[in-house]
Amino acid sequence: MTQSQLTADLIAQMQRLRIPGAVVSVTTPGWGTWTTALGTGDLATGHPVDAGDHFRIGSVTKTFTGTIILELVKDGLLGLDDPVAAYRPDVPNGAHITIRQLLQMRSGLYNYTEDPAFNQQLDDHPERDWAPQELLDIAFAHDCYFPPGTGFHYSNTNTVLLGLIAEQLTHRPLAELFRQRIFEPVGMPDSAFDPNTVLSPPYARGYQYISNADSLTAPTLTGKDAAWADWSAGNPYEVTHANISWAAAAGSMVSTVADLRRWAPVLANGSLLTPELQRERLEFLPTSDQPNAPGYGLAIFDVDGFLGHDGQLPGYTSFVGYNPDRAATIVVLTNLNQSPDGTAPANELTKVIIQELFPN
Repeated sequence: MTQSQLTADLIAQMQRLRIPGAVVSVTTPGWGTWTTALGTGDLATGHPVDAGDHFRIGSVTKTFTGTIILELVKDGLLGLDDPVAAYRPDVPNGAHITIRQLLQMRSGLYNYTEDPAFNQQLDDHPERDWAPQELLDIAFAHDCYFPPGTGFHYSNTNTVLLGLIAEQLTHRPLAELFRQRIFEPVGMPDSAFDPNTVLSPPYARGYQYISNADSLTAPTLTGKDAAWADWSAGNPYEVTHANISWAAAAGSMVSTVADLRRWAPVLANGSLLTPELQRERLEFLPTSDQPNAPGYGLAIFDVDGFLGHDGQLPGYTSFVGYNPDRAATIVVLTNLNQSPDGTAPANELTKVIIQELFPN
């Protein structure tokens, strides 16, 4: 596989999925680091996307929040098996939900981003500020999915709680914890956590075809249905400056491909943690009973041996992963949150890279 062939295949996938622009970076022992910017960063002007552009990275933020929590465990400020009620007495089932289960997505707490009325609010009032407690109030008004520890359900509520607990224990804002404990030690000068942040230039403008409310019920299409959806999608609408305070500790970060390329091996190798804590972080449990389903550890996925996370929020998708066995890093950033066929663009481009460069 050559770089030119991979580029051609990525462009073909972008065209099929109607992805305006993407920045892709692959590091392998054979290639070194190869980074390419493909497509358009601004559909109104036709300006191309640039490898140095800032992107919103959505749920990749969870790897940072999770790392902060694990550092606080290392510092003796809390324990992985402490009940969340010790820090947040208002949490349903909180006496039986542990910090570990929040990190593992096994708390059973309702995911506030699945609430239909909340998603309609995002569509109708994209400028609205959301306080973390408002998000928790939405979640806590719903029944839990299952008793704590008995299943897996991806829930942003878990990570919003973890962010608030970190601030409570340290008496510092999460943005400061990210900067002092992660960005500065790792060398990530172009990354920021601020739920109310406005993207700093240079940035890729973000787009979407499917509204937040419609995305809750939009199926993932295949075959002729997917082809028709892709062909008939029309033009996406811009959501670059939608307020993402609603993502809070679960998804409000902004970063660049260069910064995330530095982060991926640190996350996977655990150099900010003790070896014992990193072993616990990488105890992956199944996310479903489907064959080859990704495993989930403590705020980290295992996707075909690549340890990291994906992210999706209005206008953007991302994937960041490092494979310790292959000493390989993949970072994919796109300026589209969902293709017309219902798939997550960055994940689909990542599949192309893994299938072509790292076949089983």
